[in-house]
Amino acid sequence: MSEQTLIGVQFRAIGKSYIFYLPEELQVEIGDYVIVNTTRGKQIGKVTHLNMPVPENLQEIQTVERLATSKDLILRDMIKQKEAEAVEMTRRFLDGNETYAGVKAMDAEYSFDSAKLTLYLSYDNVPDFNMRNFIREAAPMFEDTRVDIRQVGPRDMAKELAGLGACGIEKRCCSRFLTEFSSISIRMAKSQNVSLTPSEITGICGRLRCCMAYEHENYEEARKLLPKLKKVIQTPLGEGKVVQVLPLSDSVVVDIPELGPREIKRSELESGKMEEKKPVVPIYDVSVNEPDADVEVISLTSEKKPGERFGSQQARGRNRNDNSKQGYRHDKQTQKNIIIAEEQNHKYKARGKPRSSVKRDRRPYKNQPKDGNGS
Repeated sequence: MSEQTLIGVQFRAIGKSYIFYLPEELQVEIGDYVIVNTTRGKQIGKVTHLNMPVPENLQEIQTVERLATSKDLILRDMIKQKEAEAVEMTRRFLDGNETYAGVKAMDAEYSFDSAKLTLYLSYDNVPDFNMRNFIREAAPMFEDTRVDIRQVGPRDMAKELAGLGACGIEKRCCSRFLTEFSSISIRMAKSQNVSLTPSEITGICGRLRCCMAYEHENYEEARKLLPKLKKVIQTPLGEGKVVQVLPLSDSVVVDIPELGPREIKRSELESGKMEEKKPVVPIYDVSVNEPDADVEVISLTSEKKPGERFGSQQARGRNRNDNSKQGYRHDKQTQKNIIIAEEQNHKYKARGKPRSSVKRDRRPYKNQPKDGNGS
């Protein structure tokens, strides 16, 4: 038995791979389907790994029965349809029974011979859930089938539903590539100097984010080479106390009484000399210097004709606002018109000729004469 090859077989998409013995007469490749015996009966699974490492408990490992045929693959598709129908039947049963309010049916799994059905339920918020009563009441819906119940945790529930991650990624890590959930502790967040705000360290499932375990080992290895927090050390700038550890930059922040907090690298601590700082590269102004020139302001608004009225009260309000902004210019022009009119009147009076009429300024501005005489 020890001479047989160990392979990994996966029963669910993005699920855990289980170890099985491969008989010598069978030749398989990654992606092939095989029939195996499990604690839940016969199952059809996909080969995901070859030459798996030897686990500690060899007695629990089962042997691959045979390779799956084309008929077995057709039967697998039929079983998937039955599993979807079983989930819908269970959900209707739960919705029509107030006793199981809060219980949710997530998934179902038939054995390869359809002799056993496993229902995956979520009932964390239902402390008085009675599994035996549920099986007794739900079993008549599935004739000639043994019904079993498995509880689904918050992480498994989030993996089944998929969707956006807490970080904004289109599909959560657990629904893309995580086949197993590792243990996450608050110590990992502290080791990586992550904010301990619950909204920043918890995922959609309400548990600590799985991504904190990705780089935890690298942080721990880097911290072993750096002084510990709150330790008094000797630096090239003098003695000080470590107030912060920066594993990614391979340095620590030391509070020196004479100088204050200073960031010192590990290489500087080992050599006893401060490294020369690289000169700061100046940033040149690349803006284009345009020569000074007169700027001509062009108005794109069309002028109103003297007899044209505004169509609405809002338009009249806008016109009054525009007039108030340009009032000084128009008042000055009006005064100029008055002066010209008075000069012409004096000339006609001196010649003894009748006074000529001057066209009225019809522009709607203040301080303008009623006629050409300024009266």
